[in-house]
Amino acid sequence: MKMLAIEEELKNNAYPGRGIVIGKTEDGKTAVTAYFIMGRSENSRNRVFVEDGEGIRTQAFDPSKLTDPSLIIYAPVRVLGNKTIVTNGDQTDTIYEGMDKQLTFEQSLRSREFEPDGPNYTPRISGIMHIENGRYNYAMSILKSSDGNPEACNRYTFAYENPVAGEGHFIHTYMHDGSPLPSFEGEPKLVGIKGGIDEFTSLLWDNLNEDNKVSLFVRYIDIASGTYETRIVNKNK
Repeated sequence: MKMLAIEEELKNNAYPGRGIVIGKTEDGKTAVTAYFIMGRSENSRNRVFVEDGEGIRTQAFDPSKLTDPSLIIYAPVRVLGNKTIVTNGDQTDTIYEGMDKQLTFEQSLRSREFEPDGPNYTPRISGIMHIENGRYNYAMSILKSSDGNPEACNRYTFAYENPVAGEGHFIHTYMHDGSPLPSFEGEPKLVGIKGGIDEFTSLLWDNLNEDNKVSLFVRYIDIASGTYETRIVNKNK
């Protein structure tokens, strides 16, 4: 698979929707994840990321303008022991609770499907990072309608063992802007992971569409110790 420059993928797509990146730094010492949200409606744009324990949650920037919290207020990131869960919806909790009961990542998601927001039927995208005894692997999932048909849910899981230094994978909800919004197609894109946390955060944020970007979360986790650094960028301040 050809490695893509994530800055170009973002710069050339006005509306990828919500996106997850997971990978490893060039020196092989650090696990990397990023999650961003975008919005076209006032309700979607009226959000910020805030820290919540070891994870994050979304909250309304201006509570008086919040009209429907059902699909926009959730915890995108939660930590369960040596596992970090990153998703674009409340399936974060489904994965957390399932894996806490010894279900696998894939089994935990069996009770969920794409979002009930026809005609878009937004895919649910999820990632799980596992770091233990100096070893690191990750998996990504997408639950999507069958070419816009809400009667059928297509489920895909992609697992990456011993990921390669300097590489990551990028999955997002929509191929591009449109009406209805076309769901992501294919396997997660192979992208390069560049620099330290501040450099990578700037690379992502600066190349997201200025009108549509809302919030960005980036975390670098030391594979040897499990300690981590986090950056949050919100357009609303």
